[in-house]
Amino acid sequence: MRDKRYRILTEASGSLTAGYLIKSIQAAGHECIASDINEGCVGSVLADDFVLMPSASDPALWQYVDNVLIDKSIDVVIPSLDETLQAWAQRKHFYAQRGISVVVSEPEAVAICQDKWQTYEFFVEHGIPTARTSLAQEYPLVKPRAGRGGVGVQVAQQKVDMNGMISQELLTGTEYTIDVFCNANSQPVYIVPRRRINVRDGKSTAGVVEQHRGIEDWVRRVCEHLYLIGPVNMQCFVLPDGSIKFVEINPRIAGGMALGFAATENWINLIVRNIVGGESITPGPVKDGLQMRRYYAEVFVSSG
Repeated sequence: MRDKRYRILTEASGSLTAGYLIKSIQAAGHECIASDINEGCVGSVLADDFVLMPSASDPALWQYVDNVLIDKSIDVVIPSLDETLQAWAQRKHFYAQRGISVVVSEPEAVAICQDKWQTYEFFVEHGIPTARTSLAQEYPLVKPRAGRGGVGVQVAQQKVDMNGMISQELLTGTEYTIDVFCNANSQPVYIVPRRRINVRDGKSTAGVVEQHRGIEDWVRRVCEHLYLIGPVNMQCFVLPDGSIKFVEINPRIAGGMALGFAATENWINLIVRNIVGGESITPGPVKDGLQMRRYYAEVFVSSG
């Protein structure tokens, strides 16, 4: 199993943070087949192969995907696009019967994570500390129930149309993103809290690993009650009084997770060994205090 060279499909390969995932797949000894709606994206140059995808709203998307998985001999899919995540979850068992492993949680778990109101209800039901939240404009922070990267989030000074929105108390303190690798049984193998130093367009451009026992204990509590598989991340605040409040769960691999990989090991190996191959895995040490800085890099391609 470890000697097999897998063909691994990735999504959104034109994003500014796509490079680390492509390079991690290749560093693990596998082939990366990148995909994006833009054939001129950087992923088409960095990856071993490339697939031009229709938009997520195209009604013919999944017939196209079915054909791509066969034509490109895909072994593993690592979804990362919020708009297609639920559909991948609904199809994962169908693809598994055809020998293709889709690294995503079950549809029910994805639905809870992708709706911030359902996430709030999950936290409350299971006693996990969270920000006070309402479907009415009761609190100053207003955000879409479904959204990513800070899009549509505002501190509202005036009345807002709350259709499809939630309001939430405005938390102060230190914000953490926690990179988590859950094995095939939803047990967290790695929990890597990282403090976001700089964020641009919702993506972490600088961060530092800060192990925190309280955060780690609550993450384990989340994983006890929500069946999560593979790389996921969570967001929380440590308030000035030391208390913790969770606000989000993202049930997919994320751009800032490069720091989680660097602080532990290449999680592509964990995916292949455990989720695909069924092997047990044992965590190694976490590099507490490891920092990440990001910068633009150039790729030059001859037009001839």
